[in-house]
Amino acid sequence: QVQLVESGGGLVQAGGSLRLSCAASGRILSIDAMGWYRQAPGKERESVATITSGGSINYADSVKGRFTISGDNGKNTVNLQMNSLKPEDTAVYYCNALVSTTTTWRYSYWGQGTQVTVSS
Repeated sequence: QVQLVESGGGLVQAGGSLRLSCAASGRILSIDAMGWYRQAPGKERESVATITSGGSINYADSVKGRFTISGDNGKNTVNLQMNSLKPEDTAVYYCNALVSTTTTWRYSYWGQGTQVTVSS
């Protein structure tokens, strides 16, 4: 099994900053990609930022220039630095990892989610 443990999040005023961290552990052969997704009340889960093991990064248009994703392959961790936060960034943020546990089995794992609330 693979576990993703998230930390960070909380309540912040608009314009403030927060940092989310996620650590993967368990039966991991390799991690092909990690990322952050979010889901606001009444909305579908959406991709915020992803990073591959090769270093390719993608951001949602709504967070470009404000959020920065970084990863450490050796530690199986991924971070999301969120600056200039807006009320519309309020959501539950989920860590995701595409993990190979064997040479023939790859699966997408999710963290439990962490609440980010931005007050106006």
